[in-house]
Amino acid sequence: MARSQSADCPPFYARYVDLAPEDDVLSAMQVQADVTRQAILRYADRPGFRYAPGKWSVRQVVGHMADTERLFGFRALWFARADPAPLPGMEQDDWMAASDFDAVNLEEVLAGFQAARASNLLLLRQLTPDAWARRGVASGHPFSVRALAHILLGHERAHLQVLSERYP
Repeated sequence: MARSQSADCPPFYARYVDLAPEDDVLSAMQVQADVTRQAILRYADRPGFRYAPGKWSVRQVVGHMADTERLFGFRALWFARADPAPLPGMEQDDWMAASDFDAVNLEEVLAGFQAARASNLLLLRQLTPDAWARRGVASGHPFSVRALAHILLGHERAHLQVLSERYP
C-alpha cells in the first residue's frame, strides 16, 4: 500500500502522517505495539503524573490514545464500507472531561488501547485495494482510509514523543 498523500486528509493531520512514513503501515503498526507497551509501562509507578497543572496525566494520555484509536478505526470502517454519510468530529478535551481514566489501572487503560489496535489491524488487513482508496467526510473534512491508517500510527507515535519529552 502506498503512503498517504496530502490530499488524503486535512492539513492538521499531516503531522501524524509525517510520523508514519512507512509504505507498509500495517507491519509498522504491529512492530509499534511492543515499543508502545514498553514506553507506557515506564510510568507504572507514577500513572497520575502531570508535567504541569491542568495537563493530562499519563493515564489520561493513554486513555486519549485508546479513544482516538477506536474513533479513527471506526472512521476507517465506515469509509471502507462506502457509507456516504458524514461523521461528526470529536473534541478531545470534552471527551477527557467525560472520562475517568485516572480511576482505572494504567495497565487496563493500556490494554484498551492494545485491544483497539489489534481490532483495527484485523480490519485493515482484510481490506481490498479499492477499500483503502475510499474516502469519506469526518469533522467536515475528507479523509481516505489509507490516510486514517497512517494517522493511527502517527498519532500513537506523537503521544509517545510527548510522553518522552514532557513526562520525565
